[in-house]
Amino acid sequence: MSKNSALILLLCAGVLTGCADYLNRYETVTLAAGDTQKYNSLLQTVDPLNPASRNTTIKGDGVRAAAVAESYRIPPPPPPPPAITVNVGNTGVE
Repeated sequence: MSKNSALILLLCAGVLTGCADYLNRYETVTLAAGDTQKYNSLLQTVDPLNPASRNTTIKGDGVRAAAVAESYRIPPPPPPPPAITVNVGNTGVE
């Protein structure tokens, strides 16, 4: 083996090593890793489901809720405009 062929072989190995290094720094575990990052973040979530979300009985006053719904359906009339006062001339009092 001559020095030139050994140098070419070493150069090719170095170029291919750079490609492998790029693939090693990929964001997922493997190139075919689907949703691994999302799975890991959900795995480390402290409480993903609020326990109160299972409660289907909502306590409330039906009469008050009906009154609020009715007020949205028929809004109250607007307040009357303010009275207009006009000052004409001098009152003559000194």
